[in-house]
Amino acid sequence: MSGTLVLVRHGQSEWNKLNLFTGWKDPDLTEQGVAEAIEAGRVLGDLGMKFDTAFTSNLIRAQKTCQHILDGVGQSDLATIRDEALNERNYGDLAGLNKDDARAKWGEEQVHIWRRSYDTPPPGDEGESLKDTGARVWPYYMGEILPCVLRGETVLVAAHGNSLRALVMVLDRMTSEAITSLNLGTGIPMVYKLNADSTVASKQVLGDMSGAH
Repeated sequence: MSGTLVLVRHGQSEWNKLNLFTGWKDPDLTEQGVAEAIEAGRVLGDLGMKFDTAFTSNLIRAQKTCQHILDGVGQSDLATIRDEALNERNYGDLAGLNKDDARAKWGEEQVHIWRRSYDTPPPGDEGESLKDTGARVWPYYMGEILPCVLRGETVLVAAHGNSLRALVMVLDRMTSEAITSLNLGTGIPMVYKLNADSTVASKQVLGDMSGAH
């Protein structure tokens, strides 16, 4: 038996709009972000999607996106599991800084390495690289999310750009070099059908990733 895994990055947050590094900080969705989340729910609802289980992070922008999606598919009361394992990567000392200001201070190349390299963390003791983020996302996926899908369930995961990039890297069998150029659009559902051995049978992206940032 195989199931369905739906991954959605949260809608635009207040700090996305302000071009700030966010990480574990907890800004709310903007009006646009709410609209993106509602649209994701509408698209999934139009497909007749019904979820057995929903997972999200400990951050409000992902939680609200999750709830808007569940509202859109007519499952407002579905129990949702929240865990910091699905949080955005921790941007360390960069959190709260404007990305353009950071480039002016450290240089375009260095900031690009911090943002997009696989294993170079941003400055600060708590800063996480994508590899570090994966080190907490992957065990949670294997232990909590994947078993639900392999039971034949339809599972929603509403999370963040980097926690979901870590998952997509494994699902799509991307190299550490290829994942650095992958951007996930806000509020764009990715629908995976999994085989019984946990490999991907099919993938469908329900929207336009060209606006990703």
